[in-house]
Amino acid sequence: MDDTSPSVGPTGRRRRWRFATLLGAVLLAAVALTGPLAGPDRLGPADPTPEHRTGRGLGGGDRDGHAEQDGDQGGQVEQGEQGGQGEQGGQGERSDPGEPTPRPVTPTVGAGSFATAGGESPVRGGDGPVHRYRVAVEQGVGQDVAAFAATVDAVLGDPRSWIASGTRRVQRVADPAEADFTVYLATPVTSERMCALGGLSTERYTSCRLPGQVIINLARWLEAVPDYGAPLADYRAYVINHEVGHEFGLGHETCPGPGRPAPVMQQQTYGLDGCVANAWPYLDGARYAGAPVPGI
Repeated sequence: MDDTSPSVGPTGRRRRWRFATLLGAVLLAAVALTGPLAGPDRLGPADPTPEHRTGRGLGGGDRDGHAEQDGDQGGQVEQGEQGGQGEQGGQGERSDPGEPTPRPVTPTVGAGSFATAGGESPVRGGDGPVHRYRVAVEQGVGQDVAAFAATVDAVLGDPRSWIASGTRRVQRVADPAEADFTVYLATPVTSERMCALGGLSTERYTSCRLPGQVIINLARWLEAVPDYGAPLADYRAYVINHEVGHEFGLGHETCPGPGRPAPVMQQQTYGLDGCVANAWPYLDGARYAGAPVPGI
């Protein structure tokens, strides 16, 4: 029975209270130490920080090259390729500022058939007979016939072109029965074949003129010639005026002197011989010419 158990005095009770207090403090300290270690294991995957969601952190993703985790990085590469900020723009990781921008490849051969520009242009020029022409572009070469026709119209209708003589006018037409000649844009292979029918050899390089046919080499139209020293638009105007000049009965001319403008009937495709590039037969309202080349 309890009455027979030894009694506990005040000293024993004080020792037990101190022991319980000490044990409670130890347990509280243990909980305090182990509690924070368990928290992130439960909360981390369920509620990641914004840096974890974007994959950026404090910039470590960019420095470590983890672009596949960063949607914005992938978007910049794609936008660069399409918008000129990739390899061509020099801002993408794969671009090399030392490499020149690749030039589009010029087709050497096309379908051999031609699409003709529709409609008519106004009559250009002040007086004289009207020389009517058609415009045709070889199919399958990526060239727009309307755009080519607009350039031909602008060149032949320019006041520095052949209409400046005051003795001839020009007009583009669509009906072959009305046309005096046709301006063709043809690939090197096709233009060589067309020119060869008239006994001319262009080596797939130059343009030519046959009676009723002005044949512009597509490679020269897109690339001009090395060391021409003038914009592509100037070379295009030159080659149209030169070949149409043949159609109007003019022959080749020579450079009149170093540093002077090259006559439009000079064979500028083969070199300027000391002259500077010039696309027009009339300068300052007067016919500009060089000495004729005999037999050409």
